[in-house]
Amino acid sequence: MTRVTTATALMSAEARRLSSTRLWLWGLLGALATGGLVFLLAMVGPENFDPPMPGLATAAGTQMLLGMAGLLAFVPALLGTTAVTAEYRHQTITFTYLFAPRRGTVLAAKLSVYALAGLAYGVIVAVVAGAGLVVAASVHGVSLGLPTSDVVGFLVRLVAMMTVYTLLGVAFGALLRNQVTALVVLGGYFYMGETLLLLIPGVNAVYPFLPGGASAGLTGFTYVAQAVSQSGISTPHLLSAPLGALVLLGYVAVAAVLAFGTSLRRDVT
Repeated sequence: MTRVTTATALMSAEARRLSSTRLWLWGLLGALATGGLVFLLAMVGPENFDPPMPGLATAAGTQMLLGMAGLLAFVPALLGTTAVTAEYRHQTITFTYLFAPRRGTVLAAKLSVYALAGLAYGVIVAVVAGAGLVVAASVHGVSLGLPTSDVVGFLVRLVAMMTVYTLLGVAFGALLRNQVTALVVLGGYFYMGETLLLLIPGVNAVYPFLPGGASAGLTGFTYVAQAVSQSGISTPHLLSAPLGALVLLGYVAVAAVLAFGTSLRRDVT
């Protein structure tokens, strides 16, 4: 069997594995919930928050609400990690490696399939969030504070971020392998790690180059950094959208290379 044929078979098997488990359902629910959060907050009205925020009719208010979806980017990362670590937990990865001993080909197949899965996840989030904003603006009788082209551009970047985070989760899961440890480390990092670093003057200079900071640069969502700066702590400037995207892709590449390198030296246990 040629390498191309093997890769095709592995991708097909990976797609069937995804569709035969509840992971796709959790992914769908996560995407709907993420987009639904934007809709819910828009219906409440940012001006009714405590403290009040700019409303839907302002550019800042519209961008802030769209960026809220980015705060849940760790969800597709966790799903990607679970997809890989579950194979090690249930030992199904053993049969995969017997069929395809080249572990790099196995990892590449997983990344390819979950790139599409992450893309689908992001599209669902973007459609629900975008539609939610339009409906909320109509209900409140206002126009969105950003031109349609800007809103669409933001949603496209949101899709890209969700896709990359899914890939990051897959690569991280292949690197760490233990399901519980991987989920605890990944969840703890996204929940607390970057925020704590952002609160430390001087140390927070690395924030723009961390996954969360690069994501904020990609989407232009500055709410977290602004909230910290308002407390009197100086925060660094975020990267531009293209640089933010490159940094995120760099994390995926590094994690994938490390996962590939370590998998060659470890037995399946």
